[in-house]
Amino acid sequence: MSRDLSKTLSFLILHLLVGFAVAYAITGSLAMAGGIALIEPSVNAVVFFFHEKFWNRRSERSPRILNLLLHRHST
Repeated sequence: MSRDLSKTLSFLILHLLVGFAVAYAITGSLAMAGGIALIEPSVNAVVFFFHEKFWNRRSERSPRILNLLLHRHST
């Protein structure tokens, strides 16, 4: 298994555990915490997809703004 895939999977597990723990602490319900821990990362993945599309389109239109935001210096 590649290092990137291993890191991704370990982060997913960590994300699910933290989400479950926080949801359980707030709700006191195992079922609610489990549901929240599964739904939140799924929604987050969809949001990330559109976030990437926005940034890719934005960088094509205005690379100067992106360079400023990323603290890149033009040569």
